Amino acid sequence: MKELLAACHAVVVRYGHGEAAVRALGGVDLSIHEQDSLALLGRSGSGKTTLLHVLGGLVEPTAGTVEWQGRPLAALDAAARGALRAHGIAYVFQGGNLLPHFTAFENVAFAARLSAGDADPPLASAALLELVGLAAKLDHLPAELSGGEAQRVAIARALAQRPRLLLCDEPTGHLDSDTGERVLELLQALQREFGFALVVATHDVDLAARLGRSVQLHDGRVLAADVAA
Repeated sequence: MKELLAACHAVVVRYGHGEAAVRALGGVDLSIHEQDSLALLGRSGSGKTTLLHVLGGLVEPTAGTVEWQGRPLAALDAAARGALRAHGIAYVFQGGNLLPHFTAFENVAFAARLSAGDADPPLASAALLELVGLAAKLDHLPAELSGGEAQRVAIARALAQRPRLLLCDEPTGHLDSDTGERVLELLQALQREFGFALVVATHDVDLAARLGRSVQLHDGRVLAADVAA
C-alpha cells in the first residue's frame, strides 16, 4: 500500500470576520498518497488555490485538520512548517513567480541551496535546467524568457527542493494550448522519473482527464471525486 503523504479532514477556511467573512473552503476531505496524480478541477473562486495553500502549510484552516505523513501541521511551529516547504513540498505557481533579478540558473540554484541547507551540496541546477530543456537559457533573466520557458524554470526550481509532493497552481493557465500541452507532458515525465506525488489545480477539463484522478470543487466544497485510475 502506498504511503499517505497529506490529508485534509473537514477543512474549513474563512477569510475576514462577521458578515464580511468569505468562506473559501467548506468542510473538505482529501487524501494524497505517494506518487498520486491528482487534478483539483473547478472555476476561479472554487477554492482550488486555497486548498493547495492549505496542503502546503501556507494557510492554516479555520476548522478541521491538515496532516503531513500522519502528523497534524498545527503541531508544527513556523520554523518546522518552513522546513517542510523547503524539503518535502514544492510549488509551481501560476505564471512561474520567478525572482525577476535572478537568472534562470540563479533561481534554481537559490532553491537548491535553501533545500540542502549547510549539510548537503545542492542538486546540480544546470543539470535540472537541461532536464527541462533549457540548457541554453541558464543566463537569461525571467523577462527574457517566453511564458513556457519561465514555467519550465519554475518546474526545475521546484525539483531542486527534491519534493515528495509537488503542488501546481494552474501551471498552463497563462500559456497557449500547444505550450500548455508540452508543460503538462513535462510534469508527467518528471513525475515518472522522480516519483513525487503531483497535484494540479486547473479549470481545464481535458487536462484534468489526463491525470490519475480528479476532485471537482465548487464554492469551496467537493462536488465529485474520481477514484484513482
